[in-house]
Amino acid sequence: MASLINKIALITGASSGIGAACAEQLAAQGMRLILLARRAENLNTIATQLRNKYKIAVHPIAIDITHHQAVQQMLLNLPDEWREIDILVNNAGLAAGIEKFQQADVHDWEAMINTNIKGLLYMTRYVLPEMISRNRGHIINIGSVAGHQTYVGGSVYCATKAAVNRINQGLRLDINGTAIRVTSIDPGMVESEFSMVRFKGDITRAKQVYQGMTPLRPEDIADAVLYCITRPAHVNISEMIMYPTDQAAATMVHRRTEKAE
Repeated sequence: MASLINKIALITGASSGIGAACAEQLAAQGMRLILLARRAENLNTIATQLRNKYKIAVHPIAIDITHHQAVQQMLLNLPDEWREIDILVNNAGLAAGIEKFQQADVHDWEAMINTNIKGLLYMTRYVLPEMISRNRGHIINIGSVAGHQTYVGGSVYCATKAAVNRINQGLRLDINGTAIRVTSIDPGMVESEFSMVRFKGDITRAKQVYQGMTPLRPEDIADAVLYCITRPAHVNISEMIMYPTDQAAATMVHRRTEKAE
């Protein structure tokens, strides 16, 4: 397994869920971390915990990656010791609402498009040229099985994740001939804040999503990220689709019912 000690990883959406799990996994490998998220308090807490636990350098930055100029300036203003980003994990993303197309809130569409597509594009656009100049680096984009299968009430979310899939393919074409790798990791149901965000804080509805089945955990996705970035330099895992065993397709889930005593 390739050594990651003292290499730099930038992780978006790092204040919870998959992003926080990736931060933990990569910190355990001795990496230096740039952690991005909107929630400064959560981010700083995670950064402090990782510094104390793993004795690594962590550079937390509170930022909204949907703002193009903010992303550009943030990367331009990185201290010299943080500029050589080896791993970019484009994890920040969300689903908002589950209404049918004709009933959906346009603001939900904009939130998903801005974060899931534009935020990923902005980050990659300004990190990739530096990787190309050094002829090394790895971009990990966290997609979804929703990018492969559309379901009722998810047309726009699924479209944003399908876009991530096509961006991955285009990136691999555009950088062919370099030593840079691009990977898409597309999970099914992962128990995190995802459903809480989708249902706008409705705890009951969020819990029902995972009722009677065993979902993936954020740590499972972090394990996949680690596997992909530690393959030999000549190996690129272009796409990894992950389901919990209880899930066969985007909308096909086996749910166990408790037996009455």
